[in-house]
Amino acid sequence: MPSSTPAPFSAFTDIDAFTRIPRVTALAAGPDGRVVASIDEVDEHGSKRVSALWALDPEGLRPARRLTFSQDGESTPWFTPDGSLLFTSRRPDDGDDEGAAVWRLPEHGEATVVARLPGGLSVSGVAKDGSILARTSVLAGATLDDDGERRRARKDAKRSTIWHTGMPIRRWDHELGDVSPRLVLVSPDGGISDLTEDADTLALVGASADLSSDGRTVAATWTERVGGGQTRTSVVLIDTDSRERTTMLAADDDQEYGSPLLSPDGAHLAVTRTTISTPSDTGYGFLEIHPLSGEEPVGVDLGDLTVNEYVWSPDGTLVVSGDLHSSGAVLAVDPRTGEARTLADAGVFTSLAPAPDGSLHALRSDIGTPPRPVRLTPGEWTELPAPGRVDGLPGSLERVWTDVDGVRVGGWLCLPDGASEADPAPVMLWIHGGPHSSFNTWSWRWCPWLAVARGYAVLMPDPAMSTGYGHTGLNRGWPRLPDVVYRECEALLDLVLERPVLDGARTALLGASFGGFMVSWIAGHTDRFSAVVTHAGSWAMGQQHRTTDAAAKKMRVHGHEDEQPEWYRDHSPHHGASRVVTPVLITHGNRDYRVPISEALRMWWDLVSAWEGSPETMPHRFLQLTGENHWVLTPSNSRVWNETVLAFCDQHLGGGDPIPETLPW
Repeated sequence: MPSSTPAPFSAFTDIDAFTRIPRVTALAAGPDGRVVASIDEVDEHGSKRVSALWALDPEGLRPARRLTFSQDGESTPWFTPDGSLLFTSRRPDDGDDEGAAVWRLPEHGEATVVARLPGGLSVSGVAKDGSILARTSVLAGATLDDDGERRRARKDAKRSTIWHTGMPIRRWDHELGDVSPRLVLVSPDGGISDLTEDADTLALVGASADLSSDGRTVAATWTERVGGGQTRTSVVLIDTDSRERTTMLAADDDQEYGSPLLSPDGAHLAVTRTTISTPSDTGYGFLEIHPLSGEEPVGVDLGDLTVNEYVWSPDGTLVVSGDLHSSGAVLAVDPRTGEARTLADAGVFTSLAPAPDGSLHALRSDIGTPPRPVRLTPGEWTELPAPGRVDGLPGSLERVWTDVDGVRVGGWLCLPDGASEADPAPVMLWIHGGPHSSFNTWSWRWCPWLAVARGYAVLMPDPAMSTGYGHTGLNRGWPRLPDVVYRECEALLDLVLERPVLDGARTALLGASFGGFMVSWIAGHTDRFSAVVTHAGSWAMGQQHRTTDAAAKKMRVHGHEDEQPEWYRDHSPHHGASRVVTPVLITHGNRDYRVPISEALRMWWDLVSAWEGSPETMPHRFLQLTGENHWVLTPSNSRVWNETVLAFCDQHLGGGDPIPETLPW
């Protein structure tokens, strides 16, 4: 990995080079104006991304300086009150092959291990006295004391069994039930104590947790099983001295809680209250501030903003960022009144990092800019030099709007340089996943500029159920009605195709996850597109709703086929299999538990077995990614995926050569 800042990237026709652009993934701000970023770079084989920590100039004048260099990388920077920098790293080159450890890097000197456990450690909070709240896990039935011995015995015996007693049993790309997640307190001298010895294998799965500044209280989510295969997540408070746990906010049949965050003075708890989704209403998130004195909570009116993250500033202001109108914003909230004012907009802001001196840093991105570190001041931002800058886009970006049944539907249009009436550009319509998501920011996995560099125009709508348009926008089209979403997407497509520089006779339809479900459904309802690409999409909904890791939520909303026969008949894509005439490219990861590989396998069988011509003329293709999950994360696989998708579209929209039997990438 290089230790100097690479030149800005602009070669979008070189997909391998694109996958190797350094990525800024996290920020931390500390005393004396120090700002540190976690930056990922690809190893020489393209097999993985390795993260290192870099010091940034908070004034935005000097280039970034690399701080860490181990072969397996360092991540999750976190400053302590004394100015030391905590980070997480396995660092197997230190002779210890146990799980990731927490390390401390002083401002001057070498990093040393603070604490290590066989199940790994990751920091969730730091108190003023230097105590650290961390997450780890132990094998089911183990304790911190005997976990290492039990893990070695399991490994030596090659034992891989898991004993299940309820749902859920999977999460995204890994199994549940073999380990018990725990919260531990690491003392300043490195001693480790388990705060949650009675946690089962579910209670702290995916938990959010925070430590009070005095180190005496932990606020955490706590998940329990209820009837019908469902779960409920509450917020608990844990006394770090007595280990006593009390429920502060109890989930029920109508709502649950998440992302608890304690204010610096310990007086308030910021939390997200989410209503339970039903067949008529999606789940709505409400940001609330609860006084720990027991007074009534304060609701925060965020308008149309959909919250992504929030953090307390040292002066006690709650800083909130989220999606807003196909872009984003940062708001400052008074915890006593709930009143909010805008600090920044015209971009998506993540990894909020307030500093002790009152300054605020974040990663800012938009459709044409990957996440870049910035210093925020009211109404403006200053970029801090760091590796991974992108310059020289191969086209232009334009905001587009249309009216559908009285609703204003927006999106982004990326136009390639050189498109003209004499040489109009073919058009791709992309449908985003979620469905609660937005085309409002840069995407490494689905980057439109790779297609634009090939001469395509790319339209990215924010239709019904998109984030950043308030609760009304989230619920429009619920429960996951593809006809509503497609009507809005098609209306925006028809609008932009009125431009003579775009070729309406050469169009492709692409989508992933919910977008993959959408394009699979659309393929059975229209022949207007020249090619369809579906990634990680659902096909047979009755099957998918029972096999996904989110089965409880899917079945709660959609029920069984005999309970809502019209929804399944009209909206499950597999019912339209016999009507699919457009060439389809299916791509799917074997380790995808959100949309299991069985969806792709069944779709592939339905398409191939129904083809009436000779096998060599069958136009459909299937790119199976055996080592990937819901996303394509390995750099080398990402290159293959992008090359294959573009070549498939080149073939069917531009008369390009068919992809050979053996992929050349």
